Amino acid sequence: MARSNFPLFHSVCGWLLQKVHKSIGHPRVRLSLGQDEAFPAADADVLATVSIADQRTLAALALNPEIGFGEGYSQGRIEVQGDLVRFLEAVLESIRSANKTGWHSKLISGWLDRMQANSLRGSARNIHHHYDLSADFYKLWLDPQLAYTCAYFPEPFSTLEQAQVAKMDHVCRKLWLQPGERVVEAGCGWGALAIHMARNYGVKVRAFNISKEQILIARERAKEEGLAGSVEFIEDDCRNITGSYDAFVSVGMLEHVGPQNYEHLGEIIDRSIGDTGRGILHFIGRNYPHPFSPWIRKRIFPGAYAPSLAQAVTILEPWDFSVLDVENLRSHYARTLELWLDGFEQSWEKVVQLLGIETARAWRLYLAGSIAAFRAGNLQLFQLVFAGAKCRKIPWTRAHLYSEQQVEQKDREWIRAIS
Repeated sequence: MARSNFPLFHSVCGWLLQKVHKSIGHPRVRLSLGQDEAFPAADADVLATVSIADQRTLAALALNPEIGFGEGYSQGRIEVQGDLVRFLEAVLESIRSANKTGWHSKLISGWLDRMQANSLRGSARNIHHHYDLSADFYKLWLDPQLAYTCAYFPEPFSTLEQAQVAKMDHVCRKLWLQPGERVVEAGCGWGALAIHMARNYGVKVRAFNISKEQILIARERAKEEGLAGSVEFIEDDCRNITGSYDAFVSVGMLEHVGPQNYEHLGEIIDRSIGDTGRGILHFIGRNYPHPFSPWIRKRIFPGAYAPSLAQAVTILEPWDFSVLDVENLRSHYARTLELWLDGFEQSWEKVVQLLGIETARAWRLYLAGSIAAFRAGNLQLFQLVFAGAKCRKIPWTRAHLYSEQQVEQKDREWIRAIS
């Protein structure tokens, strides 16, 4: 007689299914093991069904639902019948309501903090893991400029390309960039924002990045656009920034820093722009301090940490920087990720060819889970604008962010009047 026919085996598996369901807050999802075991019952109203291949996978889920699910899904031992994003959103909402954080997740988070520390060497290793997969991979689902941060949608039905250009303009307008100014960018990706600032706002940019592949592509793009004299891409850690600038820009870099390095980052900003400059921190954040997803850190994004707004402000407070504006673009990031996932799925066969099926499934889960996290409010996207105490290049109103050139001209006249 097969082991699965023993009543004790059925009772243990059924108990484990119920345990897992309880640990994730009893969302409207069904967990099933083979043809015989499921919880809740088949007649329950559910959004999705999670099919678990074997008892080993079920045991891993019971020990740590997040790591167990992430690894099981990536390896094809877990399948979801139903909308993957909606399923993950329901689970995140139910876990938050139940206030569930298991000891095993805390233990793994502590271990990852040590193994993935963002030292100079550790940061290089972490960045290489995430960004140096292959530019060909990112080209399959990002916009043509390879902007890999939250876009800004002036209209709900803007294309991804339009929204990424709008994001770059939104950042530049918030900084009130003027022709001839010097800007330093900490973490520049494939160079889209640095090139945009130089081309459209007439500034000189020095952009730092420790991803060799990204820097090479950024330099080639600047050369093709005739902007090599206006944009300097430096393959180095932003902790080694030198020189004086009018503005400091960080878009999607703070997540790589970690709270233990915030004091040092504040020093870097202070020595870069002093008490007369201004800057922006654009980053994934949280409503309160909380460890980043252990599974995402393990599989996709090593060394990642999303700070609360209060934690981000501690970077600025010791140096007497004034916070001028805070905006939360959480819904814009959810929309950005939706379009990324659409492009990812449309290129699925090519993704599998480049990465292999297991890594491709891990990235699908990462993108889908990120959409769910922003929809559910587990993650936020903050833009924090700040300036030194003696900075006078501060617009009188926010009108310059949303209106035409005549309003921007009025703000310029106001700045000249008070300078």
